[in-house]
Amino acid sequence: MNRIAAIAGSEFRIALRNRWVAIAVVLMALFALVLAAAGSAPTGQLGADKLSVTVASLTSLAIYLVPLMALLMAFDAVAGEVERGTLPLVLTYPVSRPEILAGKFAAHLATLAIAVGAGYAIAAAAAMWMDPRAAEGIPALARLFWTSLLLGATFLGLAYWISAAARRPGAAAGLAIGLWLVFIVLYDLGLLAGVVADGGGTFTTAVLPWMILFNPADAFRLYNLAASEATAAAAGIAGAANTIPPMHALASLLLWPLVAFFMATATFRRMTP
Repeated sequence: MNRIAAIAGSEFRIALRNRWVAIAVVLMALFALVLAAAGSAPTGQLGADKLSVTVASLTSLAIYLVPLMALLMAFDAVAGEVERGTLPLVLTYPVSRPEILAGKFAAHLATLAIAVGAGYAIAAAAAMWMDPRAAEGIPALARLFWTSLLLGATFLGLAYWISAAARRPGAAAGLAIGLWLVFIVLYDLGLLAGVVADGGGTFTTAVLPWMILFNPADAFRLYNLAASEATAAAAGIAGAANTIPPMHALASLLLWPLVAFFMATATFRRMTP
């Protein structure tokens, strides 16, 4: 644990020096404040408090922004060490490769936690200032916070995996953007095309729910919207959120970080410095 903590401290100082902490906090705070200000319109129609409606909007924001920040933060975690020639030196220390990744993971996840926590706290403060009933949405916001960290942890692990596989920052950056496009954009478009082509057949009724759970971003969305009073405000996924058990989505969210970190560790073990 001391070795992991030492690596985590070093990586966090690097993130501070590279302004990653400041950039992530500003991005989350800015978007969260905009959504909190824009989310007041539906509350009268839905009968939900303003913070619950804001949480529904923040869920959509987190799906796009949290994975992107995680990938950009960690895509060169291994490839950057290779390019700078520091990886052979690091490997001479009495620390294993999984411990190296665990230290980097702890630092990057702490950075994400600071950014996400700041953004959500600002959104909550704005909502409470504009709606006296907004405190009713705090449990939903707390759930959104820790599930956002699970989503970020998944994409941190995937970033380490492609970083170890690519071995060069340029290639790893391209793969990171491609991975984000596949999981966040193209995957759902493919599912939509399948539903349209299937016309309510076997794919829609039997295969689609499992395909949705296979994507950590969709599992994150489903779990947060299933228990939200403002599900109807986040159009498009409400039907699926009502048909797939929330515990299945939560299981997917809990499993994905472990799978991603295992893939990264296995690839890092095999690579030569």
